Amino acid sequence: MSRKPRFLSILGALVAALPLAQAVAGPPLICHPFIADGEALLPWIERSNDWRSPDPAYDVDRLAGDTLRLLSPDAPVLARMENLRRATIYASSDPHAAGELLEGVLDRTEKSPLDAASQALAWFDAGYLIESYRQHSPIDGVDMLAASRFAHARPLPVELETLDGYALVQKAMTLAPESRAEMGFAASLMTREPVAGRHRERAAADAPQGSLLAANLARR
Repeated sequence: MSRKPRFLSILGALVAALPLAQAVAGPPLICHPFIADGEALLPWIERSNDWRSPDPAYDVDRLAGDTLRLLSPDAPVLARMENLRRATIYASSDPHAAGELLEGVLDRTEKSPLDAASQALAWFDAGYLIESYRQHSPIDGVDMLAASRFAHARPLPVELETLDGYALVQKAMTLAPESRAEMGFAASLMTREPVAGRHRERAAADAPQGSLLAANLARR
């Protein structure tokens, strides 16, 4: 075989493999489960190497109430991330449920919490859910933010479609320095390089050896 045909065959194989590699990688907020180490989570069917395995028996009408209860003030950041990931996947099948959940999470940012830590979690949850909806949208070809706004009984703000969830997570990080490493890890998954790399490096530097954060970082 001449060099040219061999080169073309190798190039063709690489090009053919590229979409598969991208599909396997997927949106980082959605396609990679987080280790939550026994924390309370939304129902799920555990399957190895399957990022999208919601429980078919779960009543999606309960999604907003169940998720908001799980996003309690004492819920760790990593558990919040996995619950919001699962909630996004459930919500993708029901625009009304998606709107109800988003409205509930946004409402929390408008209340006056007793402490800065609770306020930070409210901003974090809102930013994380917005960017999760945004990252999930190309998977099914449906703009989840727009669908949520139009399907819900009380329309969500038009500005929601352009709202920057990353900015809300950054705001949360300034209010809760004790959670900055975990929130920084989340920020790395909703940004592009080189910003994502800087967030990841700082999170890794602050993650104690053997910690849950270190385990999650090692998987990405």
